Amino acid sequence: MKTLFRLRPADSLTIIFLLFLAALSLVFHEKVHHVQTLFFTYALLLLIQVSLIKTTGFFASNRLLDLVRSILFPVVCVLITFNSLGRLVHSVHPRDIDPLLIRLDYLIFGGYPTIMLESISNPLLTDVLQVAYSTYYFLPLSLGLMLKLQGRDLEFDRTLFLILFCFYLSYIGYLLFPALGPRYVMNHLQSKNLTAGSAIAEPIQHFLNELEGIKRDAFPSGHTGVALVVSVLAYQYHKVFFWVTLPVIVMLIFSTVYCRYHYAVDIIGGFILFATTLLVGGSYYGYWQVRKDIDR
Repeated sequence: MKTLFRLRPADSLTIIFLLFLAALSLVFHEKVHHVQTLFFTYALLLLIQVSLIKTTGFFASNRLLDLVRSILFPVVCVLITFNSLGRLVHSVHPRDIDPLLIRLDYLIFGGYPTIMLESISNPLLTDVLQVAYSTYYFLPLSLGLMLKLQGRDLEFDRTLFLILFCFYLSYIGYLLFPALGPRYVMNHLQSKNLTAGSAIAEPIQHFLNELEGIKRDAFPSGHTGVALVVSVLAYQYHKVFFWVTLPVIVMLIFSTVYCRYHYAVDIIGGFILFATTLLVGGSYYGYWQVRKDIDR
């Protein structure tokens, strides 16, 4: 265990999370479809992560290989583990909490936000916000690449850890609080077709639906949490990136409700996710840095 916590925090975090998912798949093996495939997936990712740690010197000797270890594998791991949740979530928690989230929205806002926002919807706004929503997939990658290519490895390592921590926390949230989101549960209440007349929103939505499938990933809003973490890290390490992406991130957060991916209360959950990531993740990373210096 001591050896595990001497590793780069992002690497030890991924190992712990993969072990956690593998253990869940075994505990709920009677309910998980194709559990052998799921367990093999986690085991393979774990094997690759350990192999990358064992060969750190080899990968660090070449910038391109270092990008494979530090950026490509974390991206692949995040995507594959997210995709695996489709099989796992309902095996762990078989009841969706959409009715609770809908009631909370009504209690807080006096109505249903996705329906209330129909009053301002128009094709151009829908296109702009759908594009903003889609930048979620590129914001963390862009910041990480810039830091890595600038040779700012210390800043990159902290950035990678906090972003991965936010992703993995959001996945745990989906396991604990499965919810489909308003685009599925409240579609019959919407009086307007959001993508009617839009130029690009509909194909983007279709592509994302095909890519992600149904994951019950509404609460908390990972889009909100991750985007806010990226924004804070950008402010700390790359001011130009921060100011360029700030309006995009504001639109991204608004788009999660406008485009009917999330209930408004999911966004509140996303802010809690963001705060937890910085408080818990930031505290651990600071502790790890102190321990690393002492152990030298």
